[in-house]
Amino acid sequence: MCGIAGIIQSSSVYQVEHLQKMTNALSHRGPDGERIWQNEDGTALFGHRRLSIIDLSEAAAQPMHFGDTSRYTIIHNGEIYNYIELRKELEKEGYTFRTQSDTEVILAAYDWWDDECVDHFDGMFSFAIWDEEEKEMFAARDRFGEKPFFYYFNNREFIFASEMKALWACGVPRTANLKMLFNFITIGYTDNPEKREETFFENIFKLPPATWLSYKPSTKELTTGKYWDINTNIQQDKIKDEEAIEQFNELFSVSIKRRLRSDVSMGTSLSGGLDSSSIAAIISKIHTNQPLTAFTAGFPGFEKDETHFAKQVATDFHLPHHIINITGDDLANDWEKFCYQQEEPVGSASVYAQYKVFELASQHQVKVLLDGQGADETLGGYRKYYKWYWQELFQKRRLIRSKEISAARDLGVQEKFGVKNIIAALFPDIASVVLEHQYLINALKQEDLDREFVRLQSREAYYSSPIQDGLNSSLYFSTCIHGLEELLRYADRNSMAHGREVRLPFLSHELVGFIFSLPAHYKIRQGWTKWLLRKVMDKKLPDEITWRRDKTGFEPPQKVWMQHKKIQELIGDAKKKLVGEKILSEKVLSKPVVASSSYEANPYDWRYLSAASYL
Repeated sequence: MCGIAGIIQSSSVYQVEHLQKMTNALSHRGPDGERIWQNEDGTALFGHRRLSIIDLSEAAAQPMHFGDTSRYTIIHNGEIYNYIELRKELEKEGYTFRTQSDTEVILAAYDWWDDECVDHFDGMFSFAIWDEEEKEMFAARDRFGEKPFFYYFNNREFIFASEMKALWACGVPRTANLKMLFNFITIGYTDNPEKREETFFENIFKLPPATWLSYKPSTKELTTGKYWDINTNIQQDKIKDEEAIEQFNELFSVSIKRRLRSDVSMGTSLSGGLDSSSIAAIISKIHTNQPLTAFTAGFPGFEKDETHFAKQVATDFHLPHHIINITGDDLANDWEKFCYQQEEPVGSASVYAQYKVFELASQHQVKVLLDGQGADETLGGYRKYYKWYWQELFQKRRLIRSKEISAARDLGVQEKFGVKNIIAALFPDIASVVLEHQYLINALKQEDLDREFVRLQSREAYYSSPIQDGLNSSLYFSTCIHGLEELLRYADRNSMAHGREVRLPFLSHELVGFIFSLPAHYKIRQGWTKWLLRKVMDKKLPDEITWRRDKTGFEPPQKVWMQHKKIQELIGDAKKKLVGEKILSEKVLSKPVVASSSYEANPYDWRYLSAASYL
């Protein structure tokens, strides 16, 4: 886990001092060391900020060269969790290793499998390899986008880094992408599902998840390709419950075991919800040498504070436990540096709460944390997924006899299912188009926006939604197209802001592939979301956590914080800035701040606060 930066060029426009500025901007990602390298003719410059996790020796420092010839040079951010298994496999092919690091395994794998090496990795990663013989760079990003890779390409120089601030430090222009700004303000999108490489800034792009990139400076040839996707066509329709539970438990346990590989102190985020508690329960069984420290965000006096659930899990599994109580004062005081680390707008204050949890881990010198992200997107954990499941059942003429709607109502679920849902189930392609059109209509009605800004930016607005043909399609959309990657960006910036590493056991690609091979009723059944995970954890966790009815998601008291005097002043300043940039109309300045919860629809004042920080 580190920060990487590089410049590939056909002539020596950029020098080492430019690269130094880039690595300086990434110092928070790698406080344990720094190295810079360039090849003899100055066409390839690599910089690395190191966060030492596996093999703490100097031999494992980067940029790292491969073998006696040093043909290949790598900079790598992330972890290859199955590096031990891959190392043994490559040793059988005659490879020898001088370090215990996973980075050296990447180099050997690339030498043996070429660009197909990525197919063999279980991990989170973004890396770049320079081939001095071919004068070509190969780069890749992990399957779900846990680790970032940003780049700028002007048809002469290719400049890349783990964060955009490193590009700006090198002189790359910082200009807000107004189309993206329009979409964020109107519906909260911070990415473009139709053009995955687009970012919140003009001419700065990101390598999409599960994608490789190749660049040859002599020909200016830049190519990319997708190396992995979930096969949603494979369905194990006849699998029995016991078999599914057993396979999930095995894959989940293997994922956690691999993500416990570390030469430094480890801990776990513990919200008190099902996902993080499940990880804590499995860890307690397979990591018996020393219990991992748990870290929790607390909100005293807030009705949705979950620290009592987190305390119960920590007590049951004998975990050292630390809680950080967060206030509106904290948010106001940290807002500027928090936004600096995030680099793009955030959708709610829950992102800030996560930032404080990693800060707490830093204060206790715990370097690596396991976290529960990914379960909601793959296993159907959000309440919005009910309608997709019910529509699928209606399509198959099973809705009434399944009694799923009544079962959900018995659990307190109030999601609507009416004529519009029935039409969507009968005509899914048309329904998706109608939904996207409705998004645009609602955006055009946003009365706070400057009319000229709306006229100019709405021409290329992008509102994507899943084809409404079932639950798995919706889960695929959230996992692989729009939703999860944004949450992973939050986690990466929040952890790395404090020099911490976050690992996500629910995002083992083998586990995710298995989940998507299962019929929808393994995700939602008898009104319960994440049914399979609940069955796996039944009797391993207290029933009040496994079968809890009122869980809606990790939520801080955003509405209370937005009523805080300092936050209201920040929102007022943000509105003035947006009016000055002719994004909002002047009438917005006379409107009082409308405080909103994290999951409330159209939290415009929160979006104004967040968006203005990046202009």
